[in-house]
Amino acid sequence: MHCVSEYPTPPADANLRKIPALAERFGVPVGFSDHTLGVEIALASVAAGACILEKHLTLDCAMPGPDHQASAEPEEFAALVSGIRMVEASLGDGDKRPADSERDTARVARRSLVAAATIPEGSRLTPEMVTARRPGTGLPADRIGELLGRKALGEVPAGTILTLEMFAP
Repeated sequence: MHCVSEYPTPPADANLRKIPALAERFGVPVGFSDHTLGVEIALASVAAGACILEKHLTLDCAMPGPDHQASAEPEEFAALVSGIRMVEASLGDGDKRPADSERDTARVARRSLVAAATIPEGSRLTPEMVTARRPGTGLPADRIGELLGRKALGEVPAGTILTLEMFAP
């Protein structure tokens, strides 16, 4: 357990980076014995890798004694547990990939290949004829190479989202 024996511990003295350092040095799971006020530092310790958390529980932080002031009352303790579960869920697995929750946003935020100006029938597509605009419901901008040099099968009005089917190979 990483512990700072100051009651209450000033946040600047919590040194949460010690948690992963201890885990690496000794090759064992590391916890945090929290004596700070509030729940923020305890939540941060979980994000820093603490797999065990010690936080004292009291019925009244104003009671006499060294531990009560740095302890959590039942309502705050419940919020701490809820917060820990939220932090654990947010950590993920470290792989970067689109989340399911991003699908609708991607359609709006990403860009599609669009005719920058009217493209006459039979003309070969050049970079100047194409731009990328929202929404991302058409061909993604990184697929421009699949279109350049192809002949327009018909006139394509300016602002039209481009598809492969509009152009001969």
